[in-house]
Amino acid sequence: MTDNTGTAGATDYVAAFTPTFEIDSQDACLVLVDLQYATGSPDHGLGAKLAREGKAAESVYRFERIASTVLPNVQRLLATFREKNLRVLYFTYGAETQDYSDLGPMMKELCRGTLNRVGTREHEIIDEIKPVGDERVINKLTPSGFTASPADLILRAYNTNTLIFAGVSTNMCVEHTLRDAADRGYQCILVEDACGADSQEMHDATLRVIPRLYGKVLSTDEVLAAVAGA
Repeated sequence: MTDNTGTAGATDYVAAFTPTFEIDSQDACLVLVDLQYATGSPDHGLGAKLAREGKAAESVYRFERIASTVLPNVQRLLATFREKNLRVLYFTYGAETQDYSDLGPMMKELCRGTLNRVGTREHEIIDEIKPVGDERVINKLTPSGFTASPADLILRAYNTNTLIFAGVSTNMCVEHTLRDAADRGYQCILVEDACGADSQEMHDATLRVIPRLYGKVLSTDEVLAAVAGA
């Protein structure tokens, strides 16, 4: 038997301290992270850049997972949350100035290299999962959605207690935002098959970390069943 640390026959003593909770749909919010053309489409931003450089093969896993697994499952989650009139919050990332001068060094060259700034196609949320109605979109200038943003204020105003995370990249902005949410006392769920990364190894590394105090890792089917029954 392999536990969530990936160690055969071992017991994760830290995971044993992770708080237990059930999904209450009335205080839950679906949080979608960085599902934009900049790094979510092979034909724009990162994908287009790698293709021009003859490196498209390096991103095959990423874009195939987004197209075949992440987006279909995000669509399923959105359909249920919208049908039940539940909260949905989107995060995007990218510069809000034409010259990318509002970004720190960690994000500046990534956004410049993928043309990711407000007003470009690259910055837009992928068409199939665009927000509707009053679904709030928060742009971030850092990997975490909680750094210097109104996210916490908005979620408190929504009376939110449980955050259900999906998006890209699992091991970067999704994980960083989820960790910061857990620090703020939210009950956090990572939807494993509605997230993607540059490799299966990177994705799996986050799946091993999250159950160690930060929250739960569930599948789309498990989340939908819990929301339907809540």
